[in-house]
Amino acid sequence: MTTAMTATTERPPRRVRWLFLFATLCFWCSMYTYVPILSPYLEHIGFRYSLIGIVLGSYGFMQLLVRFPLGLWSDRLGRRKPFVLAGFAAGAAGCLMFLAFTDPVGVTAARAMTGVCASAWVAFTVLYAAWYPPQEATRAMGELSFATGAGQLIGMGMSGFLADAWGYAATFRAGLLAGLLGAAAALFIRETRGTRASASGNPARTADLLAVTRDATLLKVSGISVLAHAVLFITMFGFTPSYAVKIGAGDAELGVLVFAFMIPHTAASWLSARHIAPRLGEWRIVLAGFVLSGLCTAVIPLIPDIPLLYATQAVNGFAQGMHLPLLLGLAIRHIDLAKRATAMGFYQAAYALGMFSGPFLAGWLNDAFGLAGGFVFAAFAAFAAAGFILYGSLNRSARRAARAGGKERAL
Repeated sequence: MTTAMTATTERPPRRVRWLFLFATLCFWCSMYTYVPILSPYLEHIGFRYSLIGIVLGSYGFMQLLVRFPLGLWSDRLGRRKPFVLAGFAAGAAGCLMFLAFTDPVGVTAARAMTGVCASAWVAFTVLYAAWYPPQEATRAMGELSFATGAGQLIGMGMSGFLADAWGYAATFRAGLLAGLLGAAAALFIRETRGTRASASGNPARTADLLAVTRDATLLKVSGISVLAHAVLFITMFGFTPSYAVKIGAGDAELGVLVFAFMIPHTAASWLSARHIAPRLGEWRIVLAGFVLSGLCTAVIPLIPDIPLLYATQAVNGFAQGMHLPLLLGLAIRHIDLAKRATAMGFYQAAYALGMFSGPFLAGWLNDAFGLAGGFVFAAFAAFAAAGFILYGSLNRSARRAARAGGKERAL
């Protein structure tokens, strides 16, 4: 089911959009100041790879549970801002829990709380997309993904240097500070009529909202995004830092590794949606991103030194940055404004399955076969996604050719 959406005419001043992008940057910075050191930190306090996989996977598992109900609730209320602010509160709570606990239950609960924080991304994306007409959905998501990547880059870039200078706890304190700064900025964002799910003020019917989950494009994009996020959360947001430590990286080198991955990743988020995809086609770019990321992930266990790891992960970062914002925009492009939070909640809950299952399964494979097991699994996931896209493209071409042949015979 696809529905047309009337473009909003109530776009806020540019300064408001920049303020929202700044709040978005702080939101992701607050959650990523500790990501590069998280698996090495958990090893440091005595966790096995299988337990590390559970901790890392709890972040995605909580989003799997929370994101869809949150989107449904947001559409029912017709509000976005309260959920944005609640996300910042959950992120601050997660950082405080990391500082307070070092036992498996406490640490897993802390990571799960940051998953609740990340679930508020549903409200961020829908609020910002409402300021653009439907045909510019991928452009809007490209801009928001650029702010996301910039926040992750700043947070992850500081991580190794903070840990090297003041210890692991400094990364959690920095995350708390960034979250508080972003929440202060978000307080000044006003929801206009154009950003509300229902301009009339009447709550949407739950049955109507749930119907959006049968949209064919939404289902297709969601399934592919499961694999995309499994790859991301096994590699740079999972076990790539552990592999770097294994071949000799210290905390400072982990910081450089982050820059090597995240700078191209952030640049690709901007270039892909605004410049490359409009010329070459969105699905072609998504396909190319998966092929490149699969190749770069497959070679990780063969890399003997840090400089070569930097080089391959720079390409990997660009490749993964090519397809993630495009998938985000494609998921809601044809969805009515009043149902977008539900659709985005469904989409983000679906890809949270990849965020959970990817590192969870990789953790067990790493225990059984060493770190190579997880990276081979991630590469297989990337190539599988590319295969699904290629198969769908060939099917569409065959259907078009069949229709054209039928018209010729009719003439």
